Amino acid sequence: MAKKSSKSTKTTTENQDNEALSLKSITKSSVWDVQENDIFRMLESSSKDAEMKENLRYFASIIRSAFLVEEVKDNDKALAEKYVQQGYQVGSFNISDSGKMTWAIKKRPIMRVTDLTYENIRHISAAKLIEVLDRNFGGGWESLSQSIQDIIESGFDISTTTLPKDRLHKKGGMYEKKVADGYEVLEVEKGLWVEAIFAKAKPAAAKPRMKFDSSYSFGDEEEDEDADLPEDNYNRPDEDDIELEEPNDEDITEDNYRTTFSIDGEDDEEDAEGLSDYLADE
Repeated sequence: MAKKSSKSTKTTTENQDNEALSLKSITKSSVWDVQENDIFRMLESSSKDAEMKENLRYFASIIRSAFLVEEVKDNDKALAEKYVQQGYQVGSFNISDSGKMTWAIKKRPIMRVTDLTYENIRHISAAKLIEVLDRNFGGGWESLSQSIQDIIESGFDISTTTLPKDRLHKKGGMYEKKVADGYEVLEVEKGLWVEAIFAKAKPAAAKPRMKFDSSYSFGDEEEDEDADLPEDNYNRPDEDDIELEEPNDEDITEDNYRTTFSIDGEDDEEDAEGLSDYLADE
């Protein structure tokens, strides 16, 4: 029988400030950080946005990746109450100047390992992951498919050990060290042996940033960084082999002269057309 450690960990969705999020800024990953009331707030605040009205299906697809969404047509109160009893939150928002749309939405539950995705794996705690694994386990870590293991390991450091029951909790052993280091533990009994699965959330990956030398001057008197480097004459031809010729303007013709330049505005127009095509396809 599987045994969980008693240590509790706050979920990553707690203490999040979602006021800055908007319908246009959410992604299929960040949408897991918001709750039902946040969705209705974003929908209502975007009700006068022409882009939202024109691309509601696109924004709805992002919301649906983390929420169950049902439309309550004609503001059917009996149907709305039925959804409320099932744990949905019901709300209305404007989609035009003359009408409203009513939705019933509920956060998609993460109950089984098959509910885990690359989008939501970093939005659950190690304690929640252990709970999900405990609900699905039988054969231990190796019983999970490789694809599920890859998803879990994209957000958590995972390590396992299998020891006799009387040795697993040995003082100073791996179990004690892992727990002290902040790992959550799931114990899966295998006869007289126990497999311990340790899980700890990985830190958010730091985005690389360009670094500039603060001593570099952009003024007229720039410091020559290569001033002290020896001159490279390895590939330079001998002076006797160089014949300098004065350029002759008469030799420059329409066929052998070329220049490249960009016309302002052309790239912007192409980018705008590409975005419109993308939103339309979605």
